[in-house]
Amino acid sequence: MDSLIAAAARALVVGDALGALKRVSLRDDPAALALRGIAMAQLGEYARARELLRRAARGFGPHEELARARCVVAEAEVSLAMRDLRGSPRTLAAASAALEARSDRANALQGRLIAVRRLLLLGRLDEATSALARLDAGGLPPSLRAVAELVAAEIALRSLRTAPAKAALARAQEAAERARVPALLAEVAEARAALDHPAARRVHADHDQSLRLDEVEALVASGALVVDACRRGLRAGATWRPLARRPILFALARALAEAWPGDVDRHALIARAFRVRRPDESHRARLRVQIGRLRALAAPLARIEATARGFALIGRPSALRAPEQRAPRDDPAMRPPRDEREVVVLVPPIDGDQASLLALLADGAAWSTSALALALEASQRTVQRALVELETAGRVRSIGRARAQRWLAPPLTGFTTILLLPASLPLG
Repeated sequence: MDSLIAAAARALVVGDALGALKRVSLRDDPAALALRGIAMAQLGEYARARELLRRAARGFGPHEELARARCVVAEAEVSLAMRDLRGSPRTLAAASAALEARSDRANALQGRLIAVRRLLLLGRLDEATSALARLDAGGLPPSLRAVAELVAAEIALRSLRTAPAKAALARAQEAAERARVPALLAEVAEARAALDHPAARRVHADHDQSLRLDEVEALVASGALVVDACRRGLRAGATWRPLARRPILFALARALAEAWPGDVDRHALIARAFRVRRPDESHRARLRVQIGRLRALAAPLARIEATARGFALIGRPSALRAPEQRAPRDDPAMRPPRDEREVVVLVPPIDGDQASLLALLADGAAWSTSALALALEASQRTVQRALVELETAGRVRSIGRARAQRWLAPPLTGFTTILLLPASLPLG
């Protein structure tokens, strides 16, 4: 390694991209191309950075597997920054294994952290947790330790465990200060600020209350029956019933929960679930079928009882059915029995059916529609239609055209979107 390459590498370690480019910008050998690619990535020119890194990987000879593996890891990080999630994780895993075999532990860990962050973007919290637990960050540079702690903090936040998240963020802050990388310090500060921002709203009757993440965690741990419109499901204690793929059942559950401890008129339930103004007998039959399905699904958590004018949600499982007669549920003066759990409705801090889409775009990165579809587990066409609606409303904008098109949204300040991000696991 010549002196210019070594000086450029040292400049990149401390985040001095311009200083590195001054030393290698006119060179086209593979090592210089790789350093130029990393420098362009630090400056935000991701497309150019990926092109340079690919040229560098092709330029290294058959006996320079270590250098090629480093280029693969760098390109994977650029793709992650571009929110291009289509690459095969096996290529990155092979490069990380090659680096580990050649005693380059720092870059090997960097590759594995990139894989964990990709799993987080896709909402695979269980896989991300397992992959992070297998990493050994001991004795590594402060910058990588800070990244590892940031990943641990995000997993804890998205699993609604605020105490471990705060501890991980404190360790990330300490490591970032030792690394003296401004971008890392800014990322840690942003993550810590999310703890103090409203994460959801508790809705009842005609009013709502903003809740921070720790308050949401306390509410979930209280044993109350939570109808969660952020993750679309029912939760009581450790029991979770997902309803994200059953929108009619969730609409009925939310309507009944918002009226608790009272009941809801049948016509109002039909209008809410089926979106019709003039119900007929067929709609009433459909309502009975859907209520039966919801009653069976929610049996471990609560009961749904018929009343004179509709249905009522009772925060007590079927196994705890009381033998005595109940007071009419439509009596406004009625209070729930002492052994009946409270029913709470949690709604997102931002309104609209595209809340999760906006939450992903809120990080300020440029997303492709294919990456958004992967993260949301939706079809690409569905995501494209939602983006067109948001663009018409002025809430997102696009750059580029055709396959190079990317979508951006202004950062959503004033609240956190942690609970709106996709997750394949229930909150726990």
